[in-house]
Amino acid sequence: MSAAAAADAVPAEPATSGKGGKKKLILIAAVVAVLLAGGGGAAFFMMKKRAAAAAAAEEAGDSASDKAEDKAVKADLKHAPTFVPLDPFTVNLADREAERYAQIGMTLELANAKGGDLLKAYMPAIRNNILLVLSGKTAGQLMEHAGKVQLAGEVRAAALKPLGYTVKADAVPGTPSAAADDEPPIRAVHFSNFIIQ
Repeated sequence: MSAAAAADAVPAEPATSGKGGKKKLILIAAVVAVLLAGGGGAAFFMMKKRAAAAAAAEEAGDSASDKAEDKAVKADLKHAPTFVPLDPFTVNLADREAERYAQIGMTLELANAKGGDLLKAYMPAIRNNILLVLSGKTAGQLMEHAGKVQLAGEVRAAALKPLGYTVKADAVPGTPSAAADDEPPIRAVHFSNFIIQ
């Protein structure tokens, strides 16, 4: 029996040392996980701080003309604008080599809610002027970003014409006029749908 007891004692030692080894391995893995999580968190906060510093440096590096343009387009948070969505326009484009058409959805941004009633009264003339502007464009002009920006200015000018306002198509919307009463009711034109086929 003593030989059997000795045989039982030998395997028992590695089992107890194996349990101790597993505990050490689990403890080491836990410590490594905590260190990795801490390092990852520190790296996240450092990158966030760097991104904020880079954004501040970029903002400080803007030219004076960019700042003037930003001020002109900056929203007046005290007086929320009114948006008037227009029915989508579908027009044949002025391309001569192929039949192309555009389907464009627009929303007019108004300076105040009173302008909405005025627009409703003149809507047939406004839509007519916008259709004339759209039908004079080619697909190539409308596919470019600059062409879309120019179109927004031209649509704004065309929509203001029946209301008695004459503005340049490239005028920056939101610039203050000589008198507050002279401010055109349409601040900007926003595209909600733009498909060219």
